[in-house]
Amino acid sequence: MIQAVRGFKDLYGAEVRCWQKIENIIKNCFNLWGFEEVRLPLLEKTELFQRGIGDDTDIVEKEMYTFQDKGGELVTLRPEGTASVIRFFNEHKLYGTEKFFKFFYMGPMFRYERPQKGRLRQFHQAGVEVLGDSSPLAELEVITLIMHLVEKIGIRNVELKINSLGCCNCRKAFREELVKYYQTKQEHLCNDCKRRLKVNPLRLIDCKSEVCKSLAIDAPVITAFLCGDCEQHFTQLKLLLSQHAIAFTESPQIVRGLDYYNRTVFELHSKDLGSQSAILAGGRYDSLSSNLGGINIPAVGWAMGMERVVTVANPEMFNDTEKLVFVAFVGDDVEKEALSLVYQLRKAGLKVEFDIFKGSLKSQFRRADKLSAKWVVIIGENEIKTGLFQLKDMKTGVQKSLTKTELISELTTN
Repeated sequence: MIQAVRGFKDLYGAEVRCWQKIENIIKNCFNLWGFEEVRLPLLEKTELFQRGIGDDTDIVEKEMYTFQDKGGELVTLRPEGTASVIRFFNEHKLYGTEKFFKFFYMGPMFRYERPQKGRLRQFHQAGVEVLGDSSPLAELEVITLIMHLVEKIGIRNVELKINSLGCCNCRKAFREELVKYYQTKQEHLCNDCKRRLKVNPLRLIDCKSEVCKSLAIDAPVITAFLCGDCEQHFTQLKLLLSQHAIAFTESPQIVRGLDYYNRTVFELHSKDLGSQSAILAGGRYDSLSSNLGGINIPAVGWAMGMERVVTVANPEMFNDTEKLVFVAFVGDDVEKEALSLVYQLRKAGLKVEFDIFKGSLKSQFRRADKLSAKWVVIIGENEIKTGLFQLKDMKTGVQKSLTKTELISELTTN
């Protein structure tokens, strides 16, 4: 028997209905904030992520699904969405139409890493990108959206963590001090961090190794090296968040795993998850477009991990609250009338099922009960003769005799 590839999961039944509910909430919230959907290809040229994310990141070095297609070109299943949005923006020359843009995307991403709860090799993200505004108002726009979203989904016990990575000038001085600090700790570093010390020292700060995490506590912090403009930007953002009653924690350990970030970075953590508690992350990336050969345009965005969101969502999301009507009928002579009623009720916006195998009335009631039907409509030869249909409330057991018009009215108003 062929099974699914490790790290790739089927979704079915109550779980997929929960996903649909959450996806609908997310899309509605994105629409309220004025974001426009862009549907991106799953496959991109490998160069897009090498140049966008960074050659020295874990994603590019270890985790990408990259292969050579039949034309000899290196292509990659997208590991994230931001680089693809910027590629789309520049390729279609959208910068010639407006000065300010708000996009959102939803869909699967792919990274070859150890499968764990809430993180698979095919995982799903919903994300937003704001292009064209360099002020902290752009960060406020996407962060207020986050807080509205988690409230609507019913996620409790969250913590917003923020940091500033400054600009390239800030990071130059910071990097020098960081290297000095970690050079005295080299013997305690994990193998990955010994390599990072030479090629990408900022990544030392958010290593998940317990020893490296303990070393990061006393490491220099980037906010101590911010230039005047970057410090002012970060101060204004914190003031805006406070004015909008958005609680946050400054966390110098947040540096993010992608090279394109500058200035503001942030993560939303759930206290109901374990060590891998981040359910959403993002930040500002003002140079990504120009680094990919496009125009120079400021940008900020975030991506939400759907698997983790589903894990911490309000349990009621898993309840199928849609009211089901089951039409039970006995006898070939009533089939035409019964099926006509089924389609009328569906056109009226009701969820309706019937027994396609036309079993006994008893077996049809068992089927209705298994489907958690709220009502059962009973149609037999007597109902056809009298024009009165039997409607049974499965919860209370109350049964009524109604004309077809009365029946449809009763079901559509309750």
